[in-house]
Amino acid sequence: QVQLVESGGGLVQAGGSLRLSCAASGRSFSTYAMGWFRQAPGKEREFVAAIQWSDLNTYYLESLKGRFTISRDNAKNTVYLQMNSLKPEDTAVYYCAADPSISVIVRNRDGIDYWGTGTLVTVSS
Repeated sequence: QVQLVESGGGLVQAGGSLRLSCAASGRSFSTYAMGWFRQAPGKEREFVAAIQWSDLNTYYLESLKGRFTISRDNAKNTVYLQMNSLKPEDTAVYYCAADPSISVIVRNRDGIDYWGTGTLVTVSS
């Protein structure tokens, strides 16, 4: 029902910024909570940020607060992740996710309904 395609990744110098986009298809996009995860080489995926469909409340990995901002444009079926002050440890494949429940995204990754295929972010030192 929902297909997600990430874009915007690339190579950036430490301290720089990138804006990732997640384009979604599906008539019910506006009713889905959306989130971003990332997976660094040799590590498990970790939660990055999420945004609610109803009130646009946002949630973040605590260590990323102040640097990363998630937003969505329901009219464009697109979710964004603005990443500022990037650090080498931010290097990872970033994945977009969608689920009717934001709690599933924030707390239970295994239950998430939809995933994108990822976009690579490489932060050089």
